[in-house]
Amino acid sequence: MWKSAETLLAATLLAGGLAVAGVALAEQPGGKPAAKAEKVGTDKARQAVNVAAPAAATASAAAKTIALGRPALPEEIAAWNIDVRADGEGLPPGKGSVKQGEELFLQNCAQCHGEFGEGAGRWPVLAGGRGTLKSERPEKTIGSFWPYASTVYDYVHRAMPFGSNLSLSPDQTYAIVAYLLNLNDLVAEDYVLSKDNFPKVDLPNEANFYDDDRETSEKAFWKKNPCMKDCSGEVHVTARAQILNVTPDGDPPKGNLE
Repeated sequence: MWKSAETLLAATLLAGGLAVAGVALAEQPGGKPAAKAEKVGTDKARQAVNVAAPAAATASAAAKTIALGRPALPEEIAAWNIDVRADGEGLPPGKGSVKQGEELFLQNCAQCHGEFGEGAGRWPVLAGGRGTLKSERPEKTIGSFWPYASTVYDYVHRAMPFGSNLSLSPDQTYAIVAYLLNLNDLVAEDYVLSKDNFPKVDLPNEANFYDDDRETSEKAFWKKNPCMKDCSGEVHVTARAQILNVTPDGDPPKGNLE
């Protein structure tokens, strides 16, 4: 059966080749059309014999660049590249005083965070809380918990005021951060914060932050055959929602909650 198929294929190719040759010879006396016909016939013969031709064409098409969009403009990249590192890398030029920051804070921030960073309602507290991190009700503020002053600048500039983020200029952001540092007794009332002196500001809890070390500290738990039953031993409740301040105070809600 295979031999018959091979014989049929060879006969077909031979017939095609003879037909192409016949066309070329027939039109040769006419001059240029014969050469054109010969070229067309040769191409068809090659396509019939060379089965790899479609794959080569596909590879050639894939190598072409897909023209979607356009290169980002420098100003567009700059609008996204606003992160600030702990060493001050990424800070824009500018400065702002504690006094200027107080006025800006009252205009843009106090309605949520209180006039002195004490928090309004359930909005975050920004000042105070020093020495409470080991207590049952820790106050995680800039002065008690946050690691770097750059974290304050980055967050204020990127996300505040709520509902109108990125509306503060660098000078205004410097001023608000200076005021927040003063509320936490970290700088004096006449302090002027700038790009130059920013890296010199240290927050009290910086030493308690460290790089992610799970690759080494938790490597012992990376097992090919993990434990799937009775792995943690006896479970003990160490804290409750009321102590963690995630359960609202007051009377329980009335009515059917389902």
